[in-house]
Amino acid sequence: VQLQASGGGLVQAGGSLRLSCAASGRAFSTYATGWLRQAPGKEREFVAAISWDGGDTHYADFVKGRFTISRDNAKNTVYLQMNSLKPEDTAVYYCAADPFESQVVLGAGDSWGQGTLVTVSS
Repeated sequence: VQLQASGGGLVQAGGSLRLSCAASGRAFSTYATGWLRQAPGKEREFVAAISWDGGDTHYADFVKGRFTISRDNAKNTVYLQMNSLKPEDTAVYYCAADPFESQVVLGAGDSWGQGTLVTVSS
């Protein structure tokens, strides 16, 4: 599975962005997918994950109530809707996929996209 992340950009605090992760490969619809992020000078951290069928989702505590992960298997795409953005959300966001959702949560997915930069100004 090959992944391509997009949708990052510059937004003011309180604003919204939607990230997309487009995948190639028939296996994508059987893969759990998620988003992780890495801020400058910090370690990569888990943000959100979704099961292969969209029936199960997991979120980091710091994004609960603000971010929503979803997927459209017909379009081979996973989305991350980010609302009420804060300056501390500034980071490069990566999408990852794996047959097992636990691996995505742990940051150990089989497949990774190239990352998209989100910058939130105060």
